[in-house]
Amino acid sequence: MMYKVKAYQVADIIDIRTLKAAYNSTLHYNDSAELFYESGNLKYLYIFRYGVISFLNYTDEEIASFLHFVQPYCRNFFTEHLNDELMVETGAAENRISYNKIEIRNADRQVLRMIMLNVSQSVTLDYYTELADKLLEETNQHTQLLAKKGRLSISGNNLKKYIGKTLLVNNSIAENLFVLDSPPETWEDEQLDKLHLGLKKNFELQERTRSVSEKLAIVKENLDLFKDILQYRNSTFLEWIVIILITVEVMNFFLEKLWW
Repeated sequence: MMYKVKAYQVADIIDIRTLKAAYNSTLHYNDSAELFYESGNLKYLYIFRYGVISFLNYTDEEIASFLHFVQPYCRNFFTEHLNDELMVETGAAENRISYNKIEIRNADRQVLRMIMLNVSQSVTLDYYTELADKLLEETNQHTQLLAKKGRLSISGNNLKKYIGKTLLVNNSIAENLFVLDSPPETWEDEQLDKLHLGLKKNFELQERTRSVSEKLAIVKENLDLFKDILQYRNSTFLEWIVIILITVEVMNFFLEKLWW
């Protein structure tokens, strides 16, 4: 049998606790970050706190219907969804993974969940890569202006706002990258661990995670430089104020002496 896994990045955050109370279906696994449902014969739904929803054996109409349902439980729901998919063929002689297809011996629930997990992680890495690229591009614009003009062409308040916005995105990415760690189930099941490692290699999860982390490190290094420049600029401004005040006092003193 042939099935399809589709995963969508639909929001920044999904309120797992509230959604769990509102959605009625067979729940096989849940914690503070994930909900894994079965809604029919070989039909599964996997929901992640970091804004990803994965569907196995759902029609496009069913997917659209559920995405509409879940919208009120999302923070910053996206009108355009990043997505990824993988074909799943059951009944194979042995597990085999290719670029856009995986062959498995049987449709074990844990195996299907592991497949859906990896497709979901691939989608969220696409999303984090986009965010990291955008941060790096904006940071490079300021760095290039600094190299050309020898100064930051942005006011102190605007620079503070930019740094604050960048740190918020940076923190969001760093907070959620931990989800790409191997799930506890793989520690006790050798075959499941082998499948998980194969999927991670197929989707290049480790390399892409490392790339995002390196980009964030560059952004942080530049932000530290910008903050130092801002502090130096403010310090220099205060020094000039002090110098001007002293000069005014000295001139006032001499004028008073000359007057008398």
